[in-house]
Amino acid sequence: MGMEWTLTQKRRLRELNAGCEILNGDFSTPSERDEAFRLMEKFLVKREKERLFLLRDVHRRPGLCLLEDNLAKALVSAGFVQVVTPMIITAESLEKMSVGNDHPLRKQVYWVDDRHCLRPMLAPNLYVMLRSLKRIWGTPVRIFEIGTCFRRDSRGRSHLNEFTMLNLVELEAEYHDSLGRLKELIDTVMSAVGMSGHELCREESEVYGETIDIVVGGHEVGSAVIGPNPLDDQWAITDPWVGIGFGLERLLVVKEGYDNIAKVGRSLAYLDGTSLRL
Repeated sequence: MGMEWTLTQKRRLRELNAGCEILNGDFSTPSERDEAFRLMEKFLVKREKERLFLLRDVHRRPGLCLLEDNLAKALVSAGFVQVVTPMIITAESLEKMSVGNDHPLRKQVYWVDDRHCLRPMLAPNLYVMLRSLKRIWGTPVRIFEIGTCFRRDSRGRSHLNEFTMLNLVELEAEYHDSLGRLKELIDTVMSAVGMSGHELCREESEVYGETIDIVVGGHEVGSAVIGPNPLDDQWAITDPWVGIGFGLERLLVVKEGYDNIAKVGRSLAYLDGTSLRL
């Protein structure tokens, strides 16, 4: 077996979006490896600069922004109303979601003061909106929000402390087939993303008890819930509902094949998947 890239070299190549065929380099001597790295880095830097010029001259908007637009258009066409709610929520809202002082998620929350925090999820605000709009509109109520959430997650290749969620929820007086309707809405979202081949898997949830995860190529990109749910009583919600939450950065990572979610998130080091350290 020959010699591989050094850890520092491999980290730099990943940063420059090198493919597996490059990362699996095999060399006879250190000098051969280092010369190959010099040439490959030069090639990749040139390629990544071209991507940034293409963004400036043609595309103009990062994939995350385009994805938000595509999802909003698809859901509005499907009869949903977009809502925009505060990023600062109350501790009481978390407690209504069963996230009390002893809940594991509590330690991941960014607190503004003793009674207010940056939202770790969109659900508390959407519950409030459902209750208000049902009183005014009656049923059905179909709403969605695309917004930033914050968690003290373990930073890594698949987690961000600041991330973008799409949550949609439909409240109905009566469903003949809740699971069927949920699948229809999942298909609507995945079609807007431009992805196919997703699977649905039932999983335990610390908040909802059970969720139906949406998985693509072994990667969880979202999760869904069918109500009524025990949490509903806290919000005076009595009608059946279906709801889905997607992580937009996760969707982009899987769709584009990036090896690190930081490349598509809100960043000062990357722009639209391209490193700015060129």
